[in-house]
Amino acid sequence: MNIRFDFEKSSLCFDQPVSIIRCSSFQDVPLAFKKIEDALTRKFYVAGFFSYELGYAFEETFSSYNLNGFPLIYVGCYEKPHPDKDLFAGDHRAGTVKNMRWNISRDKYFEHIDIIRSYLQSGDVYQITYCLKILFDFQGNAFDLYKKLFSIQPVPYAAYIETDSYSIASLSPELFLYKKGSSILSKPMKGTWPRGRNFFSDIAARYQFYHDEKNRAENVMIADLLRNDLGRIGKNIHVPRLFEVTPYKKLFQMTSTVAADIEPDVPLYDVFKSLFPSGSVTGAPKIRAMEIIHDLEREPRNIYTGAIGYITPDKDLCVNIPIRTALINKTNGRGEMGIGGGIVWDSTAEGEWAEGILKARFFTDCLFCSEQKERSGSCEWGETP
Repeated sequence: MNIRFDFEKSSLCFDQPVSIIRCSSFQDVPLAFKKIEDALTRKFYVAGFFSYELGYAFEETFSSYNLNGFPLIYVGCYEKPHPDKDLFAGDHRAGTVKNMRWNISRDKYFEHIDIIRSYLQSGDVYQITYCLKILFDFQGNAFDLYKKLFSIQPVPYAAYIETDSYSIASLSPELFLYKKGSSILSKPMKGTWPRGRNFFSDIAARYQFYHDEKNRAENVMIADLLRNDLGRIGKNIHVPRLFEVTPYKKLFQMTSTVAADIEPDVPLYDVFKSLFPSGSVTGAPKIRAMEIIHDLEREPRNIYTGAIGYITPDKDLCVNIPIRTALINKTNGRGEMGIGGGIVWDSTAEGEWAEGILKARFFTDCLFCSEQKERSGSCEWGETP
């Protein structure tokens, strides 16, 4: 299991694990966390991924949910990381992406948004983060795919993971948790807006986004949820930054920062039980939102909206939320990438569908449309599915 983190413009690589900690069932989760704690006590670093469905293990409500065999926890124990180490041999080509399609029809997506709006209208929930997937077939070197995507859209929390069974290319702009000593923070991301076509329209778009009531409402709602979750394990809960707008190549994103003081040696199981998955990928209230998500999405998210990161022997950690993340099965070449958005009362199916296409453009423009444009001179994928 080899891993490369490109977090905050700094590369950190892990290879040759002394052991792998993996579990695929709810009953094995406490033991897996105990093994992680034991590894840290022996001064190993722990790095890898936690799937979204791990969150089901922390609530009795979800104990009857079925799993598909994808790992809930998959981490390696390493003696130390290496900066800028070239771990992945490649042929310097991004490989071939074919047969790209949604996992759900546009009509069914619109139907689901209407169902979510009925829950919102009844007051059952205040927000639902609803997701669909891009499915595709892949041939080639997945690390070169990662490098190409990262060069097109640099993000602050990118990571690449290679296991025996999976390749994971995470181009994530969202920080889940950063803990150092007695301080911990999260940067929930809620709010998306297209960038302008030129300098002046870009300034106008940023201003409109910052003051947009819908996006601000989504953002503050999830920031409040994170404040509540951090309050379970920390104290002095505060919000240093609210409604920060960050530009990316195709879009703007809005984040807030929620921070707390915490015991340096707090058990990792308690951290994950209190905070995982992030409220930014579920909605509010979290448990009810996760129930609705399970009923509507009808297939596991797997790595998407889980967590990818590393933990030091001092129990400091840095973990992203794997959005904009491609998961490729090395056995059959089948790939998937989740795309999601927060649904509130004034959301529209048309608007959310368009936002999903916008979020996916870093992937689709690069890997599909360039080939189609060569053949037909236009790009239609995702616009009229």
